[in-house]
Amino acid sequence: MKKIPGIMLVLLTMTLLMSACVTPVAPTLTDAERTAIAGTVTAVFANNPTVEVLPSATPTPEPTQAPTSEPTPTVPLPVGPDTYPEGVDPLTGLKVDNPELLHRRPVIMKISNHQIDYQPQWGLSKADLIFEYYIGWGANRFAALYYGQDSDRIGPVRSIRRVDGHLGSLYQAVVGSTGGDGDGVLPYLYNYIPGRYFVDKYLCPGVCDDGRNLVYSVFGDSAALSNYFTYQGYGLENPDLSGMAFSVTPPEGGEAGASAWVTFGAGEGADFVYDQASGKYLRFAMDETTSNVYSPSIDQNTGEQLAFSNVIIINAYYTEIKTTLHSIDLIGNTDGMPATVFRDGKAYQITWKTPDSGKPIRFFDGNGNPFFLKPGNSWIVLMGTTSWVDIEGGKWSFTFSIS
Repeated sequence: MKKIPGIMLVLLTMTLLMSACVTPVAPTLTDAERTAIAGTVTAVFANNPTVEVLPSATPTPEPTQAPTSEPTPTVPLPVGPDTYPEGVDPLTGLKVDNPELLHRRPVIMKISNHQIDYQPQWGLSKADLIFEYYIGWGANRFAALYYGQDSDRIGPVRSIRRVDGHLGSLYQAVVGSTGGDGDGVLPYLYNYIPGRYFVDKYLCPGVCDDGRNLVYSVFGDSAALSNYFTYQGYGLENPDLSGMAFSVTPPEGGEAGASAWVTFGAGEGADFVYDQASGKYLRFAMDETTSNVYSPSIDQNTGEQLAFSNVIIINAYYTEIKTTLHSIDLIGNTDGMPATVFRDGKAYQITWKTPDSGKPIRFFDGNGNPFFLKPGNSWIVLMGTTSWVDIEGGKWSFTFSIS
């Protein structure tokens, strides 16, 4: 083995130690010094191939803090059909601004929809549910239900019908109207909602003529009417309105449901068109002054178009007593009858039942499980069992019939 000269060994040792223990820094040697050292080290390696070079130490990296990720938004859990979180409206699945409103009976107001003078209406955008049904001569009427919100101007208010007894019973509600058939309607209502319906137009401000004394000049105030019935001893602090189920996640399956057009005849057509931006169905009503022309349905209180999270078409049994007097059987449907629900741009064929005369209508999927509506307000149309539907490219057209 060849010996390494002392000076060379010293230089090599210093170089190796520096490379192993010192973090490299910019050298301060002159060019001549760099050349001399490089030549010396090269000569040492060339003449001493067995010299081991110690590996340079790898500096331990400083620990770095992991980036803080944004919290994953939680998807609201489904609510209903049997229990609901505190402050959640069981008829919409939404949390209400004033939970005290849920400690009273719902209020149903009868709204006219016949003749151009009655449109657009007032206060419909505040209703949890709106029921639409046939009253004769190709005309229809609305029953607007207020629970999680109130409106101080609702109308124009019109007369009560037999089916309002069923609705009042199912939703444990009080009903405001301007009158009713003394023989065919009022005794019938007493069997279902005794004492819980008002049939006058001079209960200001609950139901009140605005001074014009016309059939379309009567308006209601849901909070005032609720207070009136409570004062009369018909209040209910904690009504059990369980039965409806809600989820922001659309159910699986379904068909394209871009729109739902409904007609009862006599210029009473309406079209519900899905709006992707809002996730709701916008309502358009037939303009009675121009055939087959549809205009946005506006709430005159807000100036905004009516929009609904769910549009529900249900088949129900109508019994015609006379041309303008019908019974519509809603209570006692335990076997289930067909319905079509429109939500999130899709249509679902389901069934509806009313196993309890004092609980809301329940909806079920094809497997008999609760069908989850979209949280929000719903428009519910009561069609006759012989009504028919045409479907073309996601557009559904429902034509009323009870013959």
